[in-house]
Amino acid sequence: MQLTIRSVESRVRRCGDLMTYASAIQFLYGLQWFGLKLGLENTRRLAALAGNPQERLRFIHVAGTNGKGSTCAMIEAIYSATGLRVGLFTSPHLISFRERIQVNRVSISEADVVRLVQQAQRYLRGFPHDHSPTFFEVVTVMALCYFAEQGCDLVVWETGMGGRLDATNIVTPVASVITNIEFDHERWLGSTLSKIAAEKAGIIKPGVPVVTATDAPEALGVIRAAAGLAQAPLVTVGIEEVRTPPLDTIALPLPGEHQKFNAALALATVRALSSRFPVSDDAVRRGLAAVQWAGRLQKIQTAPDCVTLLDGAHNPAGVHALEAALNLYYPDRRPVMIFGVLQDKDWSAMCHRLSPLAQALYLVPVTSARSARPDDLRLACQVTAAHLPIQICASIEEALELTRDAPFRLITGSLYLVGEALEKLSGESAPAVGERALNEWTPGSIGARKPDG
Repeated sequence: MQLTIRSVESRVRRCGDLMTYASAIQFLYGLQWFGLKLGLENTRRLAALAGNPQERLRFIHVAGTNGKGSTCAMIEAIYSATGLRVGLFTSPHLISFRERIQVNRVSISEADVVRLVQQAQRYLRGFPHDHSPTFFEVVTVMALCYFAEQGCDLVVWETGMGGRLDATNIVTPVASVITNIEFDHERWLGSTLSKIAAEKAGIIKPGVPVVTATDAPEALGVIRAAAGLAQAPLVTVGIEEVRTPPLDTIALPLPGEHQKFNAALALATVRALSSRFPVSDDAVRRGLAAVQWAGRLQKIQTAPDCVTLLDGAHNPAGVHALEAALNLYYPDRRPVMIFGVLQDKDWSAMCHRLSPLAQALYLVPVTSARSARPDDLRLACQVTAAHLPIQICASIEEALELTRDAPFRLITGSLYLVGEALEKLSGESAPAVGERALNEWTPGSIGARKPDG
């Protein structure tokens, strides 16, 4: 049977005629079968059917390889400290789908998710079965509708993948932010930093200021050229901005030198928009001093003498930042490490760098069809740490149980894995439905749409 929007709806209806939050999540999960499709046509059409809510909003659009979520959280925190009503759209979520859509860091309610899914269903029925919108396209328009309904003064808007053909790129922002350019998602974005930069630079709009902490010369050159072509003022952020007031005296709750760069990038963005959204140094201090972003060098005291760190270092650049943080904060300690990663990442390079840092290594599969095999990870880890004790575990539950008495434990790799571990360590009740599965997509169903225009 050919998969269509109507067939997805009918599967959900078997659970009952009245849509619940669980059935809304199930409907969204059904959209995952339409895969990952880069292009703007469907998102624009969906938004038009919804009355183009993006035209009633102002956005800061954030792209880049690493640090997007942290930078978004910092920008949101600063503007919230001024009293603005600030929307925040990010992905993936760690535990609950509702994390993706927030206003002043309050997640969208289950009732609003249900209502917006029902609204989206009406729009989706008019699409041909061979051009059905994907999960991310639908959620992008749901977020636009919600932020418009909530009367947000500003929306901090994170790209999903790339930028140029990402569903989020239907908006015209007041500022475009590109955190950095590293190797990741090469299959879709290109095999060189310049090609990846060209995709990220696709969020640059005519006359709209661009702020970036990119330092790779070939990538920065592409961004400069794109900004010049669009006559968009370009602000670059380097080490000198990290050391200037008020950043030099703020104790960031998010640890790591890389977070100081993210803070400098957030502050440069705020200053680029100062004529439209004035922000005092006091609001900057209060916002950055209160910022929170889970799963990034997050510390949990699991017992009086046991510390667990969770860090979503999901590509080689993320591992490099994690290594620097461990050397800075724990120079004389080596953690017991739990590691799992997706197959489509450069897991070999990650293993080579991580294994010498560990006292012992517990390799686990990520709960994803795209998970790398722990046996393959073991072979890669042994290249740089031949005598390291390595244990293959069937699940994160097994690894957590085996390492529960470790004085210093690190859980890293895929953000999916970090979210699963965070849920189990938090002691809170798990969501009633498998919401983390909404992060998943099947490589075999990926299709690239013809670029618009």
